[in-house]
Amino acid sequence: MDTSSKLYGVPIKYWSLVALVVQNSSFVVLLRYSRVQPGIPYIPSTAVVVSEVVKFIVSLALYAYERHRDVTGASDHLPVSQTISLSAQSRAHDELRRFAQDNYSLQSGILKVSAPALLYTLQNTLQIVAATHLDAAVFQVTYQGKLLTTALMSVLILRTRLTQQKWLALMFLFLGVAAAAIGSSTTTSKDHSSTASFTIGMSSAITACFLSGLASVIFELLLKNYSASLWVRNIQLSTVSLGIALVGAIAYDGHAIRHDGFFQGYNLIVVITILMQACGGILVAVVVKYADNILKGFATSLSVILSTAASVFIFGFVITTDFILGSVLVVLATYMYSLPDTITTPTMVLGGVAQAKSLDADEDIALDYLGGSESSTMNDSEDESQDGSHNKTSPQYCDEERLLLKGNT
Repeated sequence: MDTSSKLYGVPIKYWSLVALVVQNSSFVVLLRYSRVQPGIPYIPSTAVVVSEVVKFIVSLALYAYERHRDVTGASDHLPVSQTISLSAQSRAHDELRRFAQDNYSLQSGILKVSAPALLYTLQNTLQIVAATHLDAAVFQVTYQGKLLTTALMSVLILRTRLTQQKWLALMFLFLGVAAAAIGSSTTTSKDHSSTASFTIGMSSAITACFLSGLASVIFELLLKNYSASLWVRNIQLSTVSLGIALVGAIAYDGHAIRHDGFFQGYNLIVVITILMQACGGILVAVVVKYADNILKGFATSLSVILSTAASVFIFGFVITTDFILGSVLVVLATYMYSLPDTITTPTMVLGGVAQAKSLDADEDIALDYLGGSESSTMNDSEDESQDGSHNKTSPQYCDEERLLLKGNT
């Protein structure tokens, strides 16, 4: 975690936290408004396609920056005569070949990202459906359930061990989401059409939470077990997701697209909403780099409060006692889950630097692919001696060390 960097004399961690709060709270409000604003509504499937294009461009730019930094550092150690002999055309050809090899060869593991790409595409579509039928505040609180589903998937698939504090936080989160949903449903119980709309929205949000958890854990497995940078994986994900989204848009909305155009219903609000959704994951990555999970949890909790307040003033959202209780539990659970634990795992290699990793299963325990959160969850070793030190001669410890170092070879 880099805490020394500053921008205009202010630590970058505070800039990134402010940006994350603004993005999290305003995105939900904008998404809801983009679906209920007067005029022709846009087609959700086309918004997913455009979002994947934006994600691809951003990931490509960051990959290019990463490669430029590596190439510049390597050329500094070459003789001057050898550096001059490398023509611009030759370097461009080598970089294109390297790009294709890194991202699209069979050895790069691009076929392995198909499953999370499909899950993320469905999740993004369901987000829009949920925002169409739920108030922004209800959607924001309910969608925090992705922390619960991701944690459960991590325990089941990655064998992650959670402390009692985190299990308690997850219980509060479940109760909070349930209370908020019950409190919101009571306001629509008298209107059959409103009740049906609420049911569609809530089921879409809950399904999106489960898809987010499963996709995040699968993506984490890819990052841990296969040597590739985060931006390479994101380029692969956006490429495969773009193909899936295009097929879905043509299959389900082809007639509407041919009749009224691909960008029907688009305006400035819709464009800003898509851009904020696509770039949200980068903000999370910046927060994880320059701040910590406690501040990130605080930012997420503050976003819930701000989006609820905005819903009251913009959409006339009626706050019930159950919703207040649920929101408080969700905010408390999010903050509790972000608190660090005292148990640490074996040394972890991050960017070539060995670091001790705490069991704060976060960073958000998820890798919400450029629209959510980034995770580096690690299982802690059960083989400890009486004084708490790891038995480095045990087969399990050696296997863990090989797993940790594998992503750096």
